[in-house]
Amino acid sequence: MRILSALGCHEDSELSVSIVGDRSIRIINREYLAKDRPTNVISFSLQEGDCGGINPHALGDVIISADTAAREAEEGGMEFFERLSFLVLHGILHLCGYDHERSGETEAQKMEQKEQQIFRILKKEGLLSPTGL
Repeated sequence: MRILSALGCHEDSELSVSIVGDRSIRIINREYLAKDRPTNVISFSLQEGDCGGINPHALGDVIISADTAAREAEEGGMEFFERLSFLVLHGILHLCGYDHERSGETEAQKMEQKEQQIFRILKKEGLLSPTGL
């Protein structure tokens, strides 16, 4: 995957991406993060916690709400697939250790800069449409 390559991840790195609806992501958000609302993307790292690092190539899971992504795309005046791609990128950055919620402003800025850098690469390479896959 181009995103993993741009982040310098090992070629054997793996992750799962699930695309669900608002109802499902709300349940996941409530049960695992104690937030009773839908959200656009949730990442679960397999490199953190008690069993973190058992398989250094298994990064974790990215779960995206297609319903929320569609709303955000419409509100932002962008194509759905472009927004979906951005959310995949955002989730993968979390799996690779980037954070914008728990760490300070400096770390949030680093994550945003990396998002923009990789998003520009994907756009330049024509990978932000279903036909670009």
